Amino acid sequence: MSDVGTLLRTWRTDRRMSQLELSSRAGVSARHLSFVETGRARPTREMILRIASRLEVPLRGQNELLLAGGYAPAWAETGLGDAPLADVLSSLRDVLDGHDPYPAVLVDRHWTMIDSNAAVVRFLDGCADWLLEPPVNVLRLSLHPDGMAPRIRNLAEWRTHVLHRLDQQAAHTADPELRALHEELAAYPGGRVSGTPSGLVVPLRFGDLAFFSITAVLGTPLDVTLAELAIESFLPADAATASALRHR
Repeated sequence: MSDVGTLLRTWRTDRRMSQLELSSRAGVSARHLSFVETGRARPTREMILRIASRLEVPLRGQNELLLAGGYAPAWAETGLGDAPLADVLSSLRDVLDGHDPYPAVLVDRHWTMIDSNAAVVRFLDGCADWLLEPPVNVLRLSLHPDGMAPRIRNLAEWRTHVLHRLDQQAAHTADPELRALHEELAAYPGGRVSGTPSGLVVPLRFGDLAFFSITAVLGTPLDVTLAELAIESFLPADAATASALRHR
């Protein structure tokens, strides 16, 4: 079985899609798709990208498929410190600052903190120094017993939300580091809740404050690095929190 065929079959299986369904969506015959997956046919560059698009494979995964098929990557992967990204990162910093006095962080695909606004310091009081040494993983920081966890009043509810979200992200990206992170966080104490959550959103009840979170990503990224960045921002979940933050 060819490498690219193996990868395509893995993505299709992970997406719970049959060969017939995928072939219909991608505009190829089910027989040809079967030949590609078993290594009896070599897909063109265009076919790999078309199939990957129908499978909603992230840009990083698309590059990996192309390399496995013997083609050059389609998407650039620019370093965060490289000049081409400077203007975009500067604009993202403006977004973070504009969110103040409410906390907001810029994270990469593994939830490593790239940047943050000044309001994030409200979450850090009482956290162990080693958790605050770069690179800081914001999910580890939030759920570790030496981090924010002791001050999260609805820890079981928030922990359930974070682990479910991380599990979905790991499944969507097929990223082994995210799966390893999920296993690590799942081993922390704190409990989980079952059933459907009540209310409009899952809140983060931190000390005497209550937040809900919003995740923002770039709408039209053409670079792997930019496609994997996200701003996680927190907004007041009640009037008391809004008032408290505005007056601090």
